Amino acid sequence: MRIAIDATPLLLRSAGVKSYFHYWLASLRREAAQQDAILTFPLRGGFGELDHERSMASLPRTVAGLAMMHGLNVSRLPWTLPGLDIFHTSGHCRNPPRRAKLTATIHDMTCWTMPELHSQANVALAHRFGDAIARRADGLVAVSESTRRDAIRILGLAPERIEVVYPGVPEPFFAVTAADVHAARARYKLERPYLLSLGTVEPRKNIPGLLEAYSQLSPSTREEYELVVAGPIGWADRATVARLRSMAEGVRYLGYVPEADLPGITAGAALLAYPSFYEGFGFPVAQAMAVGTAVLTSNVSSLPEVAGDAALLVDPHSQAEMRDGLERLLTSPALRERLGGEGRLRARLFRWQTNARRSLEWFRKVAG
Repeated sequence: MRIAIDATPLLLRSAGVKSYFHYWLASLRREAAQQDAILTFPLRGGFGELDHERSMASLPRTVAGLAMMHGLNVSRLPWTLPGLDIFHTSGHCRNPPRRAKLTATIHDMTCWTMPELHSQANVALAHRFGDAIARRADGLVAVSESTRRDAIRILGLAPERIEVVYPGVPEPFFAVTAADVHAARARYKLERPYLLSLGTVEPRKNIPGLLEAYSQLSPSTREEYELVVAGPIGWADRATVARLRSMAEGVRYLGYVPEADLPGITAGAALLAYPSFYEGFGFPVAQAMAVGTAVLTSNVSSLPEVAGDAALLVDPHSQAEMRDGLERLLTSPALRERLGGEGRLRARLFRWQTNARRSLEWFRKVAG
């Protein structure tokens, strides 16, 4: 079986989706049978190290790949990749090759459920993906059952066309050491105990709500624990960005943290606070569970599905619930230890090896 994966996200500035395609491609190639070929499009061959802030290919390869994809999308001329069984698009390719079976991954439906939290460009791109790809695809992968249900309801898709295949957690999170934690804390000068917020700073992540909840903690708790926010600036409002960059009220903003530092910085935290309004999966939650860090997250969308009983769930629209949850976790080492242990067990559900095997099984079913 010959499978081509649209790897355009690897050429762009991106966070969760880029991580997904990077680790997924590597896992598919490891798990593919001898008779299978996992190709990438518009560029073939390998890519550099995962970097969310820039392309993983050289400048000439990046320009050539993006130009080719743009040309195919604009021309809408029919084209083929000889001998191809499956073409899996990221959504950037809106004019996929003919003859091959078409598949795609649905990461979330938040541009439909909460368009006010996104830029107009993101919403338009998502809706084009829904119309041009999701509704006509031969098979779809959803990253959670929550996302699958939303896609069926919103896009009117046939349930049998969508398979839930959970993403994985990179192996370094399962093997993090005390030395990794020490190195990360030293690199970012994290001298005090801290709670961690991780992810692109954008409205859906509810950073203003978390900042308010933290500011309402008891003085003794805030004196002991600082709030560390890590992640690139997305399309957050100016007030939130200014507040983060002011470094006031016990808040530290680290900006973008490279992938290699994430296991150590996550394992070094007293807890991960992730009160997002909506997630298709929620990588930081699964990663925190893998390193054994206690998690406070939202009781909406896919987050209860991913966390199970291994996290403290709160209403992300309630600052009081967030504040009380943070206070409870930060003042109870026993509760944090229990949730951390349960999280390690829960995270075993999210391995890239398992994801790749299930993905290949789904591809074979779609290809017939």
